[in-house]
Amino acid sequence: MKDIIANVNLEFYLITLFRLLLACILGGLIGYERESMKRPAGFRTHILVCMGSALVMLTSEYIFMKYGGSTNMDPARLGAQVVSGIGFLGAGTIIREGANVKGLTTAASLWAVSCVGIAAGIGFYGGAIVAALVVYLTLMVLKKLEHNLANRKHLNVLYIKTSNLPGQIGAIGNIFGKNNININNIEFLNNEDDADVLIKLYVRIPNDAKKKTVMGELQKIEGVSKVYEE
Repeated sequence: MKDIIANVNLEFYLITLFRLLLACILGGLIGYERESMKRPAGFRTHILVCMGSALVMLTSEYIFMKYGGSTNMDPARLGAQVVSGIGFLGAGTIIREGANVKGLTTAASLWAVSCVGIAAGIGFYGGAIVAALVVYLTLMVLKKLEHNLANRKHLNVLYIKTSNLPGQIGAIGNIFGKNNININNIEFLNNEDDADVLIKLYVRIPNDAKKKTVMGELQKIEGVSKVYEE
């Protein structure tokens, strides 16, 4: 009898190890894409959320196995708390800058990765793997779609790599103002503590000659190391 119990426990813990590792891999896959985009919630955050969600479901399953015969309980109850509770972490990634709102995609990816972790934790491997791949591909496709939409609106997407110096934004803005070019949107892809900053700008430049002139003038700004177009 003891041998049977030991075998059951060993099997459960091996399954637990596999599910947690699977959650780490799937969460890391999505987190890697967010990390490459320099988002506030990146590789490690997504792994922790996915693995934590998987552990919650494994704990629910363990409690049900241990006490299910002596009490009336719902094994999905803890998982439901994960889905509703992940909002506080997602809210921390959303930033409002004037009329622009940033971080919604990262917040959505955190919510989705928690659901992936729940699926992996309860043993729904097919759903977890397919969902993680769909989320990853969606993030990649949307990145390209964003660029395509900018092209349809005749917007140019410029990247400026510069030292994190006071007055750099003003100097860059002066170049565009001098050439009568409006900046439609601006994003900072690095943390403010970094020595170098990568700035992403959406601008409307009328022709290639003007674009070449503007990029040349931007390159001459002190501290700017690279100017290129997406």
